[in-house]
Amino acid sequence: MSSERIKRLLTVIQLLSRSPGLETSLQVLVEEVKELTFSESASILSYDASTDSLYFLSAPAEQLNFLRSVRVPLEGSAAGWVFRHGETLVIQNTAQDQRHFKEVDRLLGGQTRSLVAIPIVFGGQPLGVLEAINKRDKQGYAEEDVLILETLATLASFLLHERLLQQQMEQARNQVADLERMKADFIAITSHELRTPLGLILGHASFLREFVGTEYREQLDMIIRNATRLKEIVDGLSSMDNIQKGTARLRQRQVSMARLVQDVVESFYDEARRKQIELRAELGQSPLTVEGDASKIEIALDHLVRNAITFTDPGGHVVVRAEAVPGYVRVQVEDDGIGIPKKDLTRIFERFYQVESHLTRKHGGMGLGLSVAKAMIELHGGRIWAESEEGKGSRFTFLLPINPAQAGAARKIFSS
Repeated sequence: MSSERIKRLLTVIQLLSRSPGLETSLQVLVEEVKELTFSESASILSYDASTDSLYFLSAPAEQLNFLRSVRVPLEGSAAGWVFRHGETLVIQNTAQDQRHFKEVDRLLGGQTRSLVAIPIVFGGQPLGVLEAINKRDKQGYAEEDVLILETLATLASFLLHERLLQQQMEQARNQVADLERMKADFIAITSHELRTPLGLILGHASFLREFVGTEYREQLDMIIRNATRLKEIVDGLSSMDNIQKGTARLRQRQVSMARLVQDVVESFYDEARRKQIELRAELGQSPLTVEGDASKIEIALDHLVRNAITFTDPGGHVVVRAEAVPGYVRVQVEDDGIGIPKKDLTRIFERFYQVESHLTRKHGGMGLGLSVAKAMIELHGGRIWAESEEGKGSRFTFLLPINPAQAGAARKIFSS
């Protein structure tokens, strides 16, 4: 190979390394194929699995618009033969070779006299074909031309592989987006359709409980208890739907966290007593007041306390603490229950995530409680996290900023 062509080849490699985009790189490559092999035209064809054919990915600018709609069959074309066999093909006179696909000549109004087609392969996977058309000196393509084209085909293989990866990433993103839309639709439909019948079941069961004899009270209590559990799931779904859609709003007012913590703890006394669990609140002496939405804070704390009781064995303890720290109120829910495996600790706040264990799965649920709690705290500009040791218990902590100004500062800190 002449020194001039070697220098030009090295220049091409440098140009491609600095190219700002994939399409530009492919266009540069095609133009350089023409110049380095003294050809009238060149092209890069890529494989389309949906039609089992090749299509023109890159060609000289004046030809590409005409060629975009052309599909080159794998049978009956030089490019198709090269793609199927994975071998270089040199045709010095297309009139004497039936493998030449004449549709392109008809479309462009030209005549292909000679061609070289090189397979573009990456990691053993055929991706396309690089072609040079019509040697300008009419002397026919030489071994040096083939060597240059094989070198450029290697460069093209990296470009096409990168393009394939980009397409796969885009498909994956689209699939994730579709799944998220389906999940959001499921949440919205489920919460809407179940809310009314559940309200009727709870209302009628509670009404009947006041009038039936003691012989049926246990059955009605079971109906009310399970319907209430379903209502909690529906409320969780509805909360997540509102947060996803961005329709969740805070009704800001002064909230006494001491009073809120005490109310939540008292609401679980009966449940804790039934499980023989000691449940208590420990409140600091300083004012525990934040500016926020009491109902949403209560939802978050309610989920944390319910989880603690659910995963604590009889004879265990659950403690809810609240105290003031500079700029925040800190609330902790601590238990000496079964704990959380270390591998699951970073994912427990994800929607629908459930710790897979025979100790946890028996309690059921949809894996929404902690994600709802996290969303409610973060709506206030706060932060929530968990610490746990399997077999020894867990501690969930959240920080609530005392006012919107502090919340703004907190968001900057927590997001950094």
